[in-house]
Amino acid sequence: MKDSGSIHKKVQEMCDCYATSDPLKEMSRLKNDTDTEAAAVKWLALAALHGVNNNAKEISIFRGDDGKITVLAEYRTTELPSPGQDAGLRIFETFREMTHIDADKGKTALALGIRDSSIELNVKIRMKAGTEKISIGFPKK
Repeated sequence: MKDSGSIHKKVQEMCDCYATSDPLKEMSRLKNDTDTEAAAVKWLALAALHGVNNNAKEISIFRGDDGKITVLAEYRTTELPSPGQDAGLRIFETFREMTHIDADKGKTALALGIRDSSIELNVKIRMKAGTEKISIGFPKK
């Protein structure tokens, strides 16, 4: 089993690195990234930054039974840039490693340090009939 603490630390480091960037612009570039592990970590950080910066209620990533990855934000129903199939699959694995949720359904709080502060995200994972959904809940401002 991989050390999930190191993944958590990498996500926090990416949050620090991309804190002043445009998360949506950076997310749209992930499709072309050949290092899916790094792309998954980067996507998690960018999703957290986008949610915090734009007062999102929730960001969800879906994997359909056909393997297609889609991302939605709940502050308004809009589709965010997909990380692509390869990085998308790795995102699901990375979330499970970080949260230790191995069951088909589960939820947990995930503390994430961003620069000189921290945020507690509510992570929910659900797998059903070949589909999978991860939702990242953001606190109210």
